[in-house]
Amino acid sequence: MIITLKDGTQKEYKEGMSVYEIAADISEGLARAACAGQIDGKTVDLRTPVTQDCELNILTAKDPEGLHALRHTASHILAQAVKRLYPQAKVTIGPSIDEGFYYDFDTDPFSREDLDALEAEMKKIVKEGLEIKRFTLPRDEAIALMKEKYEPFKVELIEELPEGEEISFYEQGEFTDLCAGPHLMSTKGVKAFKLISSSMAYWRGDENKARLQRIYGTAYDNKDDLKTHLQRLEDAKQRDHNKLGREMGLFTTVDIIGQGLPLFTPKGTRILMTLQRWIEDLEDFEWGYVRTKTPLMAKSDLYELSGHWGHYKDGMFVLGDEELDKEVLALRPMTCPFQYHVYKNFQHSYKDMPYRMSETSTLFRREDSGEMHGLTRVRQFTISEGHLIIRPDQTEEELERCIDLSNYVFKTLGLQDDVTYRLSKWDPNNKDKYEGDEEYWNTTQDALRRVMKEKGLTFTEAEGEAAFYGPKIDIQAKNVYGKEDTMVTIQLDCANGEVFDMYYIDEEGKKQRPYIIHRTSLGCYERTLAWLIEKYAGNLPTWLCPEQVRVLPISDKYMDYARSVGDKLKAHGILNSVDERAEKIGYKIREARLERIPYMLIVGEKEREDGTVSVRSRYKGEEGAKPIDDFIAEISEEIRTKEIRKIEAQPEAK
Repeated sequence: MIITLKDGTQKEYKEGMSVYEIAADISEGLARAACAGQIDGKTVDLRTPVTQDCELNILTAKDPEGLHALRHTASHILAQAVKRLYPQAKVTIGPSIDEGFYYDFDTDPFSREDLDALEAEMKKIVKEGLEIKRFTLPRDEAIALMKEKYEPFKVELIEELPEGEEISFYEQGEFTDLCAGPHLMSTKGVKAFKLISSSMAYWRGDENKARLQRIYGTAYDNKDDLKTHLQRLEDAKQRDHNKLGREMGLFTTVDIIGQGLPLFTPKGTRILMTLQRWIEDLEDFEWGYVRTKTPLMAKSDLYELSGHWGHYKDGMFVLGDEELDKEVLALRPMTCPFQYHVYKNFQHSYKDMPYRMSETSTLFRREDSGEMHGLTRVRQFTISEGHLIIRPDQTEEELERCIDLSNYVFKTLGLQDDVTYRLSKWDPNNKDKYEGDEEYWNTTQDALRRVMKEKGLTFTEAEGEAAFYGPKIDIQAKNVYGKEDTMVTIQLDCANGEVFDMYYIDEEGKKQRPYIIHRTSLGCYERTLAWLIEKYAGNLPTWLCPEQVRVLPISDKYMDYARSVGDKLKAHGILNSVDERAEKIGYKIREARLERIPYMLIVGEKEREDGTVSVRSRYKGEEGAKPIDDFIAEISEEIRTKEIRKIEAQPEAK
């Protein structure tokens, strides 16, 4: 057989060999570094036999797929350590993930001290250099093995596999785990790792099932890469909106109110109001939208008609009991069926199209408690929601306009370089989740794909991520920890016009069904605020800051002048405060910097006599004395244009 390597070199072998054996034949160093292989583009275990001509790539930890195999092995080493120190713990699943790995256990919570002890045990396992062996069993024997080891979660997983399925296990020393692989050849290949944290999780993400303890970790093949990653994590912690937002006094949460229900302080509310007013004016006055206001709840009848009751009921807050109450209501998880009825309130001509409706919509979704985090995943949130009722011939133009609007918003906020695009498609193997037939889905998906290509967007495609009524363009962004969230969605819906009996009158006076585009321009305000806090490490652009200027009198003698400066700023719409405390000026400056105030205006005898202010900014530090009117003109222009100024290093205030 002829094996073609990544660099085009060809190797000829008379008989079959494993991927690992071929790596060893190429060089001993490559075999030591090998984590997995790729045969004709498919990632495989090192133990996989190669029996015919193929293209073979030996993967090391420098390759993403190779690093995943290394981290997957680290997760098994963790599970083995847990079983050694906590024999009664039950193992569940332990995959590799983008930033490392995790493993879930049915046991008591882990403390930091517990994680340290587990790390020490993992180091012992690595030092033992245990050979990792793969074997397969028929389904009945696999179930018997896991029952013998008292691992009920593994039994459950195996029982769901179809008859005749090849069920693989990996064994290292006394530890055996149900796993598809791939894995390293021995435990000694995991040379650098760290257990990061532990948290609670639900079995299979279902809050009605067992509460588990999840341990997160990461692993590399060298200590330098691990050190770099841990430093990046530390930097991420300092930018984490959940930490920064609370320190800045923007929001808080209270147990007695509930998870996923943040309380916004006056400062946080001011930022959200600024964003909301900007988006509403942008949509209404520049992008041709009409604004609606619809109820926060509706009868179940509405959701049954829209399909949400059948497809999404478990994610809704239902008010009432279907068996006991004559009328059951539910808080809305979306606004679309409400806006459909706004459209239906009037008869529309083809000349009225597109009819673009927008609403600042507060929505409610029953998120699992284990999924909620800060402002990125909450149970009540507000979005810049909109629905475009269009003629079919307007589809591509209006989809492009929706993309353009969101891109304009991101550019204005300085976020344009942080987004990626995804075409979210249906899952043809799970058709019960969706409305419409295969032709409908292929047609609508092709339309979105065509628009994204015409816009020159680089995008990925993901099966199973569509809404139940249509495919989506999802605009994605990662948080400081690398977790990806959807920031904006643009959905094409060619079905609900029929479902809700919507129509317009065409040129010949006949009724025609419209298409619908569901879209957001900014997305979720709470999630966007989290994104902005992390992007700018709390140093938001001046136009978004809840306090744009702080006036600092050197002493009480200049308080009247400081107040007059504050009044003049306020008259020009500039958000400011006067620091009237009896503190030294250096202390006041340091506090203003810690609170991330863009500008400080220091006033004393000379400033009062000259009618000036001494400007200190987070952008350039000391900017010198300026006439107050000149400063007002400069900052007013910065706010008007929504300028994003570069922050330069500043010396500490004395």
